[in-house]
Amino acid sequence: MNFLLPKIQKRIFKKIYQIPFVKQQNDIAYQMAINKHKTNLPIISKDDLELVEKINHEGVAITSLDNLGITSNPQLLQTAQHLTSQIQLDINSDDNQYVIHASSQQIMAYPTIFLWGLEQRLLNIIEHYIGLPVAYHGTYFRRDLANQLEKGSRLWHLDPEDRKVLKIIVYVNDVSENHGPFQYIPLSLTSNIVQYLKYNYGYIPNNTMQKVISPDNYKSCIGSSGTVIFAGTGSIFHRGKAPEASDRFTIFFDYTSRRKKELFYINNYLPYQALLKLSTNLSVQQKQSLFWKEYLE
Repeated sequence: MNFLLPKIQKRIFKKIYQIPFVKQQNDIAYQMAINKHKTNLPIISKDDLELVEKINHEGVAITSLDNLGITSNPQLLQTAQHLTSQIQLDINSDDNQYVIHASSQQIMAYPTIFLWGLEQRLLNIIEHYIGLPVAYHGTYFRRDLANQLEKGSRLWHLDPEDRKVLKIIVYVNDVSENHGPFQYIPLSLTSNIVQYLKYNYGYIPNNTMQKVISPDNYKSCIGSSGTVIFAGTGSIFHRGKAPEASDRFTIFFDYTSRRKKELFYINNYLPYQALLKLSTNLSVQQKQSLFWKEYLE
């Protein structure tokens, strides 16, 4: 029962932050923090700046490991493809299972995956999008099962963790329309839906969403193995479409700012001692993103 208390407390705080006066004060403090940090933003290339602009305009930017050209990219994909065979179905699971995650032990056995999310170039891109120092919340490797279940992350939702949330999604196998692509509703349309539904947080079934907006407006991110999706998931309605043809394998990397206020539902997937072990060869900046709680704004 105790594990429910933090969630209940955060929901209460979230409602408090929606009180007009409190919201106005927080908006002012947030904008001041953004303005103050502008001069500290890292220098990034023209191509990376275009990625940031796409996320800001559309909510999503799609590229590939090849186009990103990060040194550790080949190792990431090779390691991920090797790990796919180890994420097995639980024969004792019920019929409501729709996703299997790699265990923390498996992630620790293949540190290349976790550490890729701390590549400095990625952190710099994300910092430009968020506008504040970056908090890295880790990675999860998932196998989405080819069934018709619509539950959890297969329902439409916004990520509530922060004002700006960014996820990097890497496709490990080829993903077409019937292989469970990441789907989203563009930024401009999402804001209208939020107002219409008076949405705060939670999941929206597809049949409800279809009553508000035509499925013609859904955007499917399809691509071959190695496709990389930068998604501002706190700002766009999104879901993982249920795979039909075969299971989908993906890696997710999660990021927010380090602001103490208005950070919700944050839990690192790995224990602190495991993070210490993984951080041995990291730079100071990378460690600050990993151990972000020690550097709260």
